Amino acid sequence: MNEQETTADSNNSSAAVAEDPGADSNSAVSVFRRTIKTYVLRAGRMTDSEKRSYEELHQVWCLPFEHKTLNFTEIFGNTNPVTFEIGFGMGHATAAIARANPEMNYIGSEVHVPGVGRLLSEIKKNQLKNLFIIEYDALEILKSMIPDGSIEAFHIFFPDPWPKKKHHKRRLVQRPHTDLLMQKLTPGGYIYFATDWQEYAEEALSELEATDGLKNRYEGFAPHQEWRPRTKFEQKGIDAGRNIFELYFEKEE
Repeated sequence: MNEQETTADSNNSSAAVAEDPGADSNSAVSVFRRTIKTYVLRAGRMTDSEKRSYEELHQVWCLPFEHKTLNFTEIFGNTNPVTFEIGFGMGHATAAIARANPEMNYIGSEVHVPGVGRLLSEIKKNQLKNLFIIEYDALEILKSMIPDGSIEAFHIFFPDPWPKKKHHKRRLVQRPHTDLLMQKLTPGGYIYFATDWQEYAEEALSELEATDGLKNRYEGFAPHQEWRPRTKFEQKGIDAGRNIFELYFEKEE
């Protein structure tokens, strides 16, 4: 999520997208000859508080990107289920969800430095022990660091819709990326996606339905999950007259 001027312009989803989104699902974790990003690194001014949090807490709550598989038990000190959020923006909902569910573990990926600083300050303020950050490209994290069958849930809230047709290949929720997400999910785990861009929602629905191993928990779009907090950013989209579309797909057991 990204609390910027409009939801249509939003995206700090830290993911890279393959040049050929229609590639065969077996190539989901292959090394592609060229990749393009689904996000744009926008300049953003950090507040003094965000700067302090970033400088003081980065080494504590941010995991470095490495070509090394993560051991969640060592990181969190328990065997609780892990949720991975792709592109948490300013992190308000991320912190709220982690605070409300201490029995769950959370990893958030983000490339927007002010957002990382803001979430770090929320982690400190709320004394959260179940939330870590990786400041890097999410799909690279998934390919290099996340074991297959280890993630209980993926949260993808308001990624960049890339509304121009020539940019659709930059969208995150499409194959083969959905194949990769399915590969990393535990049996029964879920992908929860929300957007205020109807055309993207319809395409994402089609792409998820075409992903082997996933099933829609609902008929078509999902109702709003009450445990997901609405942010100021999301409210701006609603105030502008845009509808919110949500999808909830589960990995077959």
